[in-house]
Amino acid sequence: MTKVTTKSDSMQHATEMAVDLFDNWFDPIETEVRARARQFIEELIRGELDSALARPRYERSKIAGNEAGSCVTGHRHGSRTRSLTGTFGPIEIAVPRARLTTPDGGTSEWKSQALRAYQRRTLAADALIASSYLAGTNTRRVRRALAALFGGTVGKDTVSRTWRKVKGDWDAWNSRSLADEPIVRLILDGTVVRVRLDRKATSISLLVVLGVRADGQKVLLAIKSMGGESAEAWRTVLGDLIKRGLKRPEFLIVDGAPGLDKAIATVWDGVPVQRCTVHKHRNLLAHAPERLHDEITADYNDMIYATTPEEIAACRKAFLRKWRLKHRAVADSLEEAGDRLFTFARLPPSQWRSLRTTNAIERLHEEFKRRIKTQTVLPSADTAAMMFWALLASGQISMRKVDDWQTLATKPIDQPIDLAA
Repeated sequence: MTKVTTKSDSMQHATEMAVDLFDNWFDPIETEVRARARQFIEELIRGELDSALARPRYERSKIAGNEAGSCVTGHRHGSRTRSLTGTFGPIEIAVPRARLTTPDGGTSEWKSQALRAYQRRTLAADALIASSYLAGTNTRRVRRALAALFGGTVGKDTVSRTWRKVKGDWDAWNSRSLADEPIVRLILDGTVVRVRLDRKATSISLLVVLGVRADGQKVLLAIKSMGGESAEAWRTVLGDLIKRGLKRPEFLIVDGAPGLDKAIATVWDGVPVQRCTVHKHRNLLAHAPERLHDEITADYNDMIYATTPEEIAACRKAFLRKWRLKHRAVADSLEEAGDRLFTFARLPPSQWRSLRTTNAIERLHEEFKRRIKTQTVLPSADTAAMMFWALLASGQISMRKVDDWQTLATKPIDQPIDLAA
């Protein structure tokens, strides 16, 4: 009689195969490495205790005479078993115990400095868990992905606790002094993310500030979670930077948000400001039907990517004359930006590429959102900001120097290009 295999039988068989797959993969190399790891850790801790007692186990102190008695600082009393998980996997180790003599004649329990009290994982294991989380994997998937390495000892709560350990470094970074940072340029922009607030998914803004040092290296200076990009929100961010010692920058690159412009006028009035040309391009397209987009883009690029200030001015005049007649809303949108759209022309042409846009931050926004896509809604506003910072702090994302950084010492010329139309 032929046995009929149902869909549920097939799924059960597949599940059993998946469970057995890695269980049957015996690896003598890994087994030997774990055994040697156990031996090494136990010898390390025993050596630490020998130093504390000034004598090896079962031996007298090597110091002769009465001095030997005075060097006896305690006594051993057995050992206890501890579980430890590292990049070598989970192992059981025997940790020696001892009582140390205190100055008042009493005794206290000896504590290893290499293996902290209640430590169940090595710092490298915690770093591996946190890095997996930062790579865009949620807590449950981290647990599953690392199950084979850690022998199933890493649960969802372990991932969450490990991530909370990062918060100490995050708090220190947020309060660090900026007085010695040789910042000459700032790039400012915001992005919207979804977080859980009062058990409901809520949109918040992450306000990001990148600095450019005198040597051209871009660095993250601030990332704050705010309700929006209002002037007050940006003033809070900029005020905190100034409070921590940030010097007045020589050049600013912004996305054109009205709130940011007002905040800058309050704290750094007179600093040259470059309006992001990519954001303005999007504004122009939003004011026109789709059939005109390619034509607008071609005319706009002729103007923005011109090679001299004089050519930029001529192309701008031609753009305005044409689009005032063809679609006035586009011309009005361009005029709204004023000379801030062309502030980059006041510096050497070799720097124009890095000056025209906030792309340095936009790329970070894109990478950040790609990493959190699997989580849909982040646990909290603080977690969102901390994750953004951790991607850079951990090296998951790196930033290169700006183009032609050797000429950063060049000051912007006082006279902007002629925009008379």
